[in-house]
Amino acid sequence: MILVFSEDNETALEILGKGREIADSLKTELGVISIGNGEDLISSGADKIYSIDIVPSSDNIVEIISNLNDQYKPEIILIGGTKLGKEVAPRIAQISDAGCATDCIDCSIEDGHLIVKRFVLGGRFLETIRFLRKPQIATLLPGKFEKKEDKTRKSEIIKIIYKPAEPKIQILEIKKKAPQELKIEEADIIVAVGRGLKKKEDIKLIESLADAIGGAVGCSRSIAADLKWLTEEHWVGLSGHKVKPRLYVAIGISGQVQHIAGIRDAKTIIAINDDPNAPIFKACDYGFVGDLYEIIPKLIEKLKKQI
Repeated sequence: MILVFSEDNETALEILGKGREIADSLKTELGVISIGNGEDLISSGADKIYSIDIVPSSDNIVEIISNLNDQYKPEIILIGGTKLGKEVAPRIAQISDAGCATDCIDCSIEDGHLIVKRFVLGGRFLETIRFLRKPQIATLLPGKFEKKEDKTRKSEIIKIIYKPAEPKIQILEIKKKAPQELKIEEADIIVAVGRGLKKKEDIKLIESLADAIGGAVGCSRSIAADLKWLTEEHWVGLSGHKVKPRLYVAIGISGQVQHIAGIRDAKTIIAINDDPNAPIFKACDYGFVGDLYEIIPKLIEKLKKQI
């Protein structure tokens, strides 16, 4: 069996598309864990849908996958490379005394073994990993695989009764994210800002440019993690979100390897920086050397005249 899990429905559908290919090549079943009734996954290619009605905390998911692993002995466990998935997968591997590869961008089968590929050393090299022990556990990056629909396949929905263990943490409050803070990975255009911005209030300038070209606002690590001028949902980079927009505008971003690793799939990159030696200029398609406080207002003015 191939077992798939992601608490994010879109990511689960993407992984199921790749999982179906692997399951067919191994002539085995494809199962998926669903938070909820699982009916929205019926045409995804899964043979069995393990439906569980719980809050998807790391402790809960680790125990559920461990129980299914003990019961069904899956050859491969594919987990979405979300924040939760990256926490869950290594714990499952430790419990199972198995290997785990994270942030994989491709996977295939060779002589019955799972082969995965992932970028390492800040995205400079592509690493190929061959698993030798089962279960073979990997997290797959969102947005790297195509969803597939097979309405002819009949999926069996299996209701899992699970009593959550006593939580080790207490949830004090749950806040719904604002729409503009969701899914920067899906944005077609991203306007991102880095440490070249002088103060938090100036983010309005970046937002104005993003509005003018219909883009989402992103940022480098320093803006989200160090200064906390924007939330982590906007963070683009190796430790943040890996994106692949049609257009990526990097404003005041130096372009360290960790950031470049997160934007390598962008089709067009435009950089604006006052340092002519900034590494970002080696990665961009078009570069402008100058003060962002002079360039951005003029650019916004030009764009508004064209509307």
